[in-house]
Amino acid sequence: MEVLYGLHPVEEALKAGRRRFDHVLVAAERHDARIEQLVALCRQLGIRVRQESREQLTLVAENIAHQGVVAFVHGQEALSIEDLFTPDPAAKSGFARLLLALDGVEDPQNLGALLRVADGAGVDGIVLTERRSAPLSPVAVKASAGAAEHLRIARVVNLVRALEDLKRQNLWIIGLDERGTSDYDHFDFTGDCVLVLGREGAGLHDLVRRTCDHLLRIPMAGGVSSLNVSAAGAVVLYEAFRQRRIKASKKGADSSNAAAPSKPKKLKGLGS
Repeated sequence: MEVLYGLHPVEEALKAGRRRFDHVLVAAERHDARIEQLVALCRQLGIRVRQESREQLTLVAENIAHQGVVAFVHGQEALSIEDLFTPDPAAKSGFARLLLALDGVEDPQNLGALLRVADGAGVDGIVLTERRSAPLSPVAVKASAGAAEHLRIARVVNLVRALEDLKRQNLWIIGLDERGTSDYDHFDFTGDCVLVLGREGAGLHDLVRRTCDHLLRIPMAGGVSSLNVSAAGAVVLYEAFRQRRIKASKKGADSSNAAAPSKPKKLKGLGS
């Protein structure tokens, strides 16, 4: 049994329907509309709800940032790299595949922030390493604002091997590294690809970097040479999303123009 806390994480877990809930605790001191909506959703889904004091919720969550909501849930089903070989059936049609691989991101706040960005940018799946990586803890799930509940997340023992497996599935492996030779906004992200982000401070491991097909960098104008990994990930993922939206809209416009009947041409010398 795992613990989720915070309004957004619990709400999103309920909506996603990927976890089995045991019961939910709510702070007896809260009587606002948000709590009432959450309680109503729990009852609609047949999930037990119990009121407890804020102090008790803090003890259970081991964190004061629970916002008056703590849920006891069964763990998510673990995915393997093979589960990411095929697109998510719920993914937006018309977009090429985009995966995110994290090479040892250890801060749960960074992990949660990256998951939130990945969900917003239409990422099709996440690859995390089992060792030397932040777990999907309640802290990380809360930092993701519940986005972790909507993503397909695979844990792998060997990231290099997993990236090689994805290469064989015809995905390009794109590493983000301050030693990269090309700027990120000059790269075409509209094909099937995997964006690989490295550790806080140290970046990509050497073997992971050598496995990448391309290495990109974010140009910096100030005295600091690089961005925090979650900020860097947001910059590049939304550039990829921007390019993909433009390509999808052009494809839609082209198909609409092809389907539209052409206007009859007026022949010279004939009356209308």
